Amino acid sequence: MPCEALSGTARVPGDKSISHRALMIGVLAVGESEIHGLLEGEDVLRTAAAMRALGAEIARGDDGAWRVWGRGIGGLSAPEDVLDMGNSGTGARLLMGVLASHPLTAVMTGDASLRSRPMARVAGPLAEMGARIDAREGCRLPLTVVGTGDAVPIRYRVPEPSAQVKSAVLLAGLNAPGKTTVIEPQATRDHSELMLRYFGADLDTEETDEGLVITLTGQPELTGRRVRVPADPSSAAFAAVAALLLPGSDVCLPDVGINPHRGGLYETLREMGADLSFAQRREEAGEPVADLLVTGGSLTGVEVPAARAPSMIDEYPILAVAAACAHGTTVMHGLSELRVKESDRLAAVARGLAACGVTVEEGADSLTVHGVGGRPRGGATIASGLDHRIAMSFLVLGLAAEQPVTIDDGSPIDTSFPGFVDLMTALGAKIVSGTGKP
Repeated sequence: MPCEALSGTARVPGDKSISHRALMIGVLAVGESEIHGLLEGEDVLRTAAAMRALGAEIARGDDGAWRVWGRGIGGLSAPEDVLDMGNSGTGARLLMGVLASHPLTAVMTGDASLRSRPMARVAGPLAEMGARIDAREGCRLPLTVVGTGDAVPIRYRVPEPSAQVKSAVLLAGLNAPGKTTVIEPQATRDHSELMLRYFGADLDTEETDEGLVITLTGQPELTGRRVRVPADPSSAAFAAVAALLLPGSDVCLPDVGINPHRGGLYETLREMGADLSFAQRREEAGEPVADLLVTGGSLTGVEVPAARAPSMIDEYPILAVAAACAHGTTVMHGLSELRVKESDRLAAVARGLAACGVTVEEGADSLTVHGVGGRPRGGATIASGLDHRIAMSFLVLGLAAEQPVTIDDGSPIDTSFPGFVDLMTALGAKIVSGTGKP
């Protein structure tokens, strides 16, 4: 619902990407790992359940910390039942990499959204390493991974930017002799590389004429570590943009991850004139972290280059909301990856903005948003399409609109941002359920 300024301090949940990796790599390590700030959303809980089904011991303590007793590389056992990854594309694709170099057979499935997403980009290189992937037409879940105990290290050039493909190959390479190499013509988020190094892996990166070359030496002995998961910058984006769009807002979001491969949204918002800054910069478990300070004000449309897409692919829906309220036109390029997310996010954003009175032009891999220079009309009901980021983005639009914006189904939000409504309400937002209660 439309509201005035937001104010206060609130820590958003832990980074989803890092949480998945902390659990998986902790299980592949020797000894105990202690994870603080783990995202306890549905996606990550599915990963924890899958690792337990593969023989790992994982427990949440009364202090909120999660403890993982590692089985070592190659130490997983075949699951007795299907591994249900829910809505988590990251969990599913990374786990395919882990399974590929273990001599076991595992069946993976997910919800309707995940079952519609293609897995061929991951299955291809894993097959080169010796695994067999049997899947439905279009290489979609449910699928069966028949892993190998004799994985072959490969040199693989990623055809299009994807941290998930890169990470799956590296995770499979942990249990392959020799060196596994991934070449990225365009660098993507490096959470896997940072965490693998933190746990003791021998991993080198080099800038070459081919692009970024990442080389992992297989069969290391990873050692259990203490991990503090930073607040998720993708989740922080919703509160940050809401504050920017409401004049007079003054919000602090502590402990936000500021990995340079995840900073595209904040770079773009600054170009639009946003008053935001990072204070108390520090490092946690190899990841750069800072407190994000946001002050409300006006924004101006900009052109966002395609080269920036890998560093902000999850943030385009909320950027489009900011663009809708800005003065002038914002053009976003290189968005084709949005079509194979939890929903066709590019189409969903375009439809939703148009329904709220914003003029948009949807291209095959671009989106043009003509900002209204203030509060959009709003007043629409948006189909979330089981997509948490679509749901949260349009709830934020509703805060800055003239008329309330309704989401048909907000339940997917818990997959990545449990407590979203409570956190936003504590900052002064007006978000109510279908019963009229906050």
